[in-house]
Amino acid sequence: MLAKFRTITLELGFVLIIGAFLYLFLSGDQLTTFLPALLYSPQLLDVKTLFFSILLEAIPFVLIGVFFSALLQTFVRDETVRNWTPKHPLIAIPFATLLGFIFPVCECAIVPIVRRLIHKGMPVYVGMIFLLAGPIINPVVMAATYTAFPTDPQMVLYRTLFAFIVAAVVGIVLFFTQKTTPLKLGSEYEITHEQQHLTRQASKLSTTFTHAVDEFFDMGKFLIFGALISAIIQVYVARDNLIAFADTPLYASLTMMGLGFIFSLCSEADAFIAASFSSTFSKGALLAFMVFGPMIDLKNTLLLVSVFRVGFVAKLISLVTLAVLLLTLFFPL
Repeated sequence: MLAKFRTITLELGFVLIIGAFLYLFLSGDQLTTFLPALLYSPQLLDVKTLFFSILLEAIPFVLIGVFFSALLQTFVRDETVRNWTPKHPLIAIPFATLLGFIFPVCECAIVPIVRRLIHKGMPVYVGMIFLLAGPIINPVVMAATYTAFPTDPQMVLYRTLFAFIVAAVVGIVLFFTQKTTPLKLGSEYEITHEQQHLTRQASKLSTTFTHAVDEFFDMGKFLIFGALISAIIQVYVARDNLIAFADTPLYASLTMMGLGFIFSLCSEADAFIAASFSSTFSKGALLAFMVFGPMIDLKNTLLLVSVFRVGFVAKLISLVTLAVLLLTLFFPL
């Protein structure tokens, strides 16, 4: 009971902090007497614009993800997930990387889906491969990448191949090293408890909507905070200062991976931003941006931390970072 009260108190405090930021942005006219210089700052206007653009871009995909997750919870039995997932890793790895063709979701929507699949019996390494590869290896992202690089269509092939290799390598490492569930105990308990409770008291349709609403608010506070931090960093870190790192392959790849993490773009749109750097950065650095960003970005990391144990998220980020960096540095382009 005490632990539950502490959790509620922390979440309430978190919501109040976010509410204060939103009040500052939305009700600026009321504060002009006290903070005129801050409120009319061009930087603050840019932060507000970027914050809402990131939020509005991500929310539809999060809604898709939580509703799909709720449908999985209500209508798909645990045995079905276990039976349909290949048992042998040599079959399970390509199976997981190609799930994005069937379920083309972005990195915002895929976290609640993977959480639900793992809880229902999907092996952790298979779920993580889907989480990493799904936002990139799908027809929507391929078409967007082709449109962004009309004079260099091979970028579509390279991006897909790099995403496949990185996801497969991370999956193999997790297959040998991750023997316990990475889900947070509270999250695991809540999923089981609410499933039993709602199944007894409501129809499947109302249960689906209840699951979706609960999961959306669970994920939403982390999405808002991630979008806010991303907007602030984008405004106050000048792009021109980063171009100085373009001449060295190692620094160029690290710089573009950092931008991918900070910008927190949806995978359907990041290729167009990458194309704007094509005259400055190499293909390898651009691919580092387009592969690392959809797999690990700021808002996605906060969503992962809300679902999985912090140690597991740190290991996942380290593996992806190392794999993307080595691949973009040593793969001949």
